Amino acid sequence: MTFIAKPKLHHPTLTRNKVGYTRRDYEGKVSTLCAGCGHDSISAAIIQACWEMDIQPHRVAKLSGIGCSSKTPDYFLGASHGFNTVHGRMPSVLTGAALANRELLYLGVSGDGDSASIGIGQFAHAMRRGVRMVYIVENNGVYGLTKGQFSATADKGSKSKKGVVNPDNPVDLIGLALQLGATYVARGFSGDKAQLVPLIKGAIGHGGAAFIDVISPCVAFNNHAGSTRSYDYVRDHNEAVARIDFIDLAAELQAAPAPGEVLELPQADGSTMRLRKLHEGYDATDRRAAMNLVHQLAAEGEIATGLLYVDPQAVDLHAALNTVAKPLNTLGAAELCPGAEALSRINAGLR
Repeated sequence: MTFIAKPKLHHPTLTRNKVGYTRRDYEGKVSTLCAGCGHDSISAAIIQACWEMDIQPHRVAKLSGIGCSSKTPDYFLGASHGFNTVHGRMPSVLTGAALANRELLYLGVSGDGDSASIGIGQFAHAMRRGVRMVYIVENNGVYGLTKGQFSATADKGSKSKKGVVNPDNPVDLIGLALQLGATYVARGFSGDKAQLVPLIKGAIGHGGAAFIDVISPCVAFNNHAGSTRSYDYVRDHNEAVARIDFIDLAAELQAAPAPGEVLELPQADGSTMRLRKLHEGYDATDRRAAMNLVHQLAAEGEIATGLLYVDPQAVDLHAALNTVAKPLNTLGAAELCPGAEALSRINAGLR
């Protein structure tokens, strides 16, 4: 068996960000996925976003489930915390970790099989509870590890590589995320890095449950004529509704665009999201309008991409539970066991 490792030494002329890291420092191990897999493009976009945002790798916790997509955290942010959970259970493990230590940035990576089938209940509760996280689904419409069966997100009428037609209606994770209360909902395409990197940066800076559905063609089993998850199909049917840019925390604002073209939204980390409308009259802060447009475009055979919805006043799970600002995993006996008198007051308040 051949083992390939990346060199630990980097060229001294590589550009460093504000916290002293090169882009290479945000990489992981050599990918074992198929050459041309869209998942590797998503990993590259995550690396680029974290490098540009000057994120310290040790502040990131990356979690995944089972599947081709769930292997990818091994290929980026090699110096970060990592946890590979069982099939479909990533959201609950991430929720527990986020409750224990609110100071980390939580990045959950999943697939359409991991989130839309066995883990759909886990996905639903993470969205409705407002767990502060970046939840990325690498969506290729097939089970790539088991030879290309249709997944729950495969469009009705799409054809497999062997010519089989899918008879089932798809699970729409975007629609579910919007309905269940996610406060940042976007769809990207692994073949469009210029759109995907800002979407990931926006999710990182968001203060609530951020969900990104990324169409990521499987070059082995789902990149043929008749597939609605192929590179050619997505490029031909991609309808971008909005794009975002970021303004650095210390950057000076330049001349503002014409009124109505751009909406500037402050984010939880102090940065500013600049939202550019591409559809006439589209308002990404209107949840109902986002749901209507996504369904309208789907009925027309188009795939809505970009930032579909964002709530500038997002509230996360810690705020909803009114937890203390100090990470729960650092609390000692004095804080966790305040004594009989305090317990009596709590019990009295419950009568």
